[in-house]
Amino acid sequence: NSLGRKSAHRKETLSSLATALILHKRINTTVTKAKALRTYVEPLITKSKEDSTHSRRTVFSYLKNKYAVSELFREISLKVADRPGGYTRILKTGFRKGDGAEMCFIELVDYNTTMLKTEEDTQQKRTRRGRSRRKPASEEVAEQPQQKPVAVSEPDDEAVVAEPVEKPEENAAEATDTPEEVAAETPKPDQQPEETGAEETPAASVAEEAAEEKKEAVAEKQEEEVAEAKEEKKDEEDVAEADDKKDDEKSSEK
Repeated sequence: NSLGRKSAHRKETLSSLATALILHKRINTTVTKAKALRTYVEPLITKSKEDSTHSRRTVFSYLKNKYAVSELFREISLKVADRPGGYTRILKTGFRKGDGAEMCFIELVDYNTTMLKTEEDTQQKRTRRGRSRRKPASEEVAEQPQQKPVAVSEPDDEAVVAEPVEKPEENAAEATDTPEEVAAETPKPDQQPEETGAEETPAASVAEEAAEEKKEAVAEKQEEEVAEAKEEKKDEEDVAEADDKKDDEKSSEK
């Protein structure tokens, strides 16, 4: 693919693209340039696995950038040492607005950590599935554990004790009292209950004492407030008299 360029121009374009890919590990370009770049840069990466003066000079003749050559031989060659090829990946991203050219990302495979993680996860999830041989119904029934019958305990006749049945006549006799006994028990209205000589409880006396103490404390506070108010009035009167005397002296001097 000539890429619409002459030989010298095409070589320089691929050289600059390869240098950018080695230094940045991922570049955005058109699909046609990416496909041409892949056939240009992958042999150079394979050449970098043998670190010698001859291979460095060969790669430098293509890249013409000493920083890209040192990056390729020091880091990238170690990263791709176990890979037997396929060092790059092309990811299409759509079409360019100006001329409608198909665009893509071209990147080094070993430097995309997210893609590497997804590949490891898919490899771990793969399992070999064979045909499952279903057992006949008779074997499934035989394998099911038989449930043991639950023993129901019957009540013992000896343990049950019959409660004594009360006779209705005795209950009626106990419940009913004679009218004379009822009249004797009920107090007459004229009769007054006997006065009990019980003294007052100590709790009530304590409450009364506490109430009296509170009253006394309130009275003392009121007296103190009245005395303070009187003293304040006296002080104000003294100050007013002193001011009047000063005014009189000043007027006399004038």
